[in-house]
Amino acid sequence: LELGEWVIDEALRQINQWRNIGVDLPISVNISAYQLQQEHFTTRLAGLLAAHPELPPHCLELEILETSALHDISQVSATMNACQELGVRFALDDFGTGYSSLTYLKRLPTYLIKIDQSFVRDMLEDKDDLAIVEGVVGLAKAFRRKVIAEGVETIAHGVALLQLGCELAQGYGIARPMPAGEIPEWIYRWEANNSKQIRSF
Repeated sequence: LELGEWVIDEALRQINQWRNIGVDLPISVNISAYQLQQEHFTTRLAGLLAAHPELPPHCLELEILETSALHDISQVSATMNACQELGVRFALDDFGTGYSSLTYLKRLPTYLIKIDQSFVRDMLEDKDDLAIVEGVVGLAKAFRRKVIAEGVETIAHGVALLQLGCELAQGYGIARPMPAGEIPEWIYRWEANNSKQIRSF
């Protein structure tokens, strides 16, 4: 719990540093099922946000790993709704690999579904993976959620995803992990290169 709260606080601090130099980027933070299911999670999150009053809360996004077991969906949903009232949004990560995809999708107030990279990586060669990706995109549309593909490694992946209706992507085909201080320059170079056919999230 202490580590989880430290990560959220560091993310808020980094968002503030970027905003001070004119870079307006949200940060997504994975949170554990254990942390999310704590009785005072919303109160603790409100305290972390209050320590950074200059930041709009929507700059912080929390990702729930679908491989996490959520023991009380009703309680978790209520907690998430309370956090959303604070302005913080939620994403469902690693979709399709975990415990109860459709139950989580139906009952948890997430705004974004992240297609697991294990399906995206081989979608150009594996018809089953392609069908899964196409199915998840369809589910996202049916449930009025945004969808983002993980593990996009090539422009060809990006083009195929666009054809399926998935406009958001992340992966090595866009950028490798980098120190926070290098992000502003990378954004400038990315925006200047208008030949790219996919955009990052």
